[in-house]
Amino acid sequence: MTTTAKVPTDIAIAQAARLRPVADIAAELGLDDEEIELYGKYKAKVRLSALARRKPKGRLVLVTGINPTPAGEGKSTVTVGVTQALRKIGRNAALCIREPSLGPVFGVKGGAAGGGYAQVVPMEDINLHFTGDFHAIASAHNLLSAMLDSHLHHGNALGLDTRRITWPRTIDMNDRALRNIIVGLGGLNAGPAREERFVIIPGSEIMAIMALATGLEDLEQRLARIIVGLTPDKRPVRASDLKAPGAMTLLLKDASNPNLVQTLEGGPAFIHCGPFGNIAHGCNSVVATRLALTLCDVVLTEAGFGADLGAEKFFDIKCRMAGLNPEAAIVVATVRALKMHGGVKKDALGKADVDAVKRGATNVRRHIKNVKKFGVPVVVALNRFITDTEAELEAVRAECAAEGVDVELCEVWEKGGEGGVAVAETVLKLLDARTARFKPLYDENRPIREKVETIAKEIYGAGGVAFAPAAERALEQLPAMGLGETPVCMAKTQYSFSDDPTKLGAPSGFTLQVRDILPAAGAGFVVALAGDIMTMPGLSKTPAAEKIRVHPDGTIEGLF
Repeated sequence: MTTTAKVPTDIAIAQAARLRPVADIAAELGLDDEEIELYGKYKAKVRLSALARRKPKGRLVLVTGINPTPAGEGKSTVTVGVTQALRKIGRNAALCIREPSLGPVFGVKGGAAGGGYAQVVPMEDINLHFTGDFHAIASAHNLLSAMLDSHLHHGNALGLDTRRITWPRTIDMNDRALRNIIVGLGGLNAGPAREERFVIIPGSEIMAIMALATGLEDLEQRLARIIVGLTPDKRPVRASDLKAPGAMTLLLKDASNPNLVQTLEGGPAFIHCGPFGNIAHGCNSVVATRLALTLCDVVLTEAGFGADLGAEKFFDIKCRMAGLNPEAAIVVATVRALKMHGGVKKDALGKADVDAVKRGATNVRRHIKNVKKFGVPVVVALNRFITDTEAELEAVRAECAAEGVDVELCEVWEKGGEGGVAVAETVLKLLDARTARFKPLYDENRPIREKVETIAKEIYGAGGVAFAPAAERALEQLPAMGLGETPVCMAKTQYSFSDDPTKLGAPSGFTLQVRDILPAAGAGFVVALAGDIMTMPGLSKTPAAEKIRVHPDGTIEGLF
């Protein structure tokens, strides 16, 4: 999000930063030495005991955005930059964001720790193995897979139907070859041959569980409820039946503690859990958010992808389950992205086109309306590019003004906290006005079909929903498993309000195609799969990994 061509690369900025010892940041937050566990000089875990000793005092702000495009929007960058801006104007602020996945880091976009002068650091560590949380989740997930297959091999006393195994395996890498595989082909000692699949770790139910768990006891109880498959008479078999939850909780014991790092300007940043917003609920952990709210006056948190996905799930799943009360929201947009939603191709974005901006602004306007449906006031943060004209910027202002919402230019990528002061001041005005009246979109006790239709019509603009035969069967079976009165986690393309990624702008009247609905009993919701959404991404023809290398002195190149 640049107004000049002089800003160094993200990794160059991060490598040049002078970091504060994380112990000093913890001390400024009021954390005692015994409440943190240092992972070197610049990373720390905060023990859950720190949360138990304190009560929330802060006010919660959500950062969300329009439907993403190849033009880029900069939602994470805005989250970091506006937090820096709040601290610059004297507010005790912190941010809570998700941990990056190695899949996108080496796949579609490189790093995911913000950008320019609005980053969290140490950026290289955060984008790679960090404190090992993802590895712990993979170990716990695959332990359950191994215990499941061992149980099948040793006689299948629980009577599982191998055609109805629902528990996949997981890996934190984009690998389309693992979407559908066969296991057990090694003879008598390999267990029964059966179909299997992998999901990427951000789509693992273990990730969702850890993000929503309130502590170790809750974590183990949620793990116990995981459904691994069905018997021939369609009775669910759970992780507790395999006696797996105790060992799984042990593997997750340290990972369940939130991570504390810092922004480029030395402010506190809590980074914990990383569910994707298109195939999972897309929010950082409940414990990290609650911890930040006990330590700071204003807390900014980000939800994945556009407001139709991340924000809806933040409100309807995370806030509902955790009893959180969001009081304001920032919707991030760019002129370039709105022009793409207005029909302009990526290679023509440098040419001024006010009419395209107006056409594309239907996307941001619908997102504004949707956030307001949850009773939360909104400001639009418009990331500015050098090619943006005043006429185009004014067109965005006018379109958002029609929804009663202010637009503030955001230049945090180039200027850090200073470039986000206007957005920060507007956020404070929204908080001071105390107009928020947060409420979820739907009653979780309503039938699953009705909840899916409510999201599709109210948030996506659909005219109706078509349920495939597998989804219809699930609508009958899930209530019998105790999953009829839970929130719904929609899984669909992030690029459109619809389930068709080519339908940009704000399509309406379409029929949303739901092909299946899966149980996520440990997480406490059901997952509705719309369109052809995949839970295991694939690498592009030219993945980001091709540009990444490490030099003999240890410095890294290409991790954007």
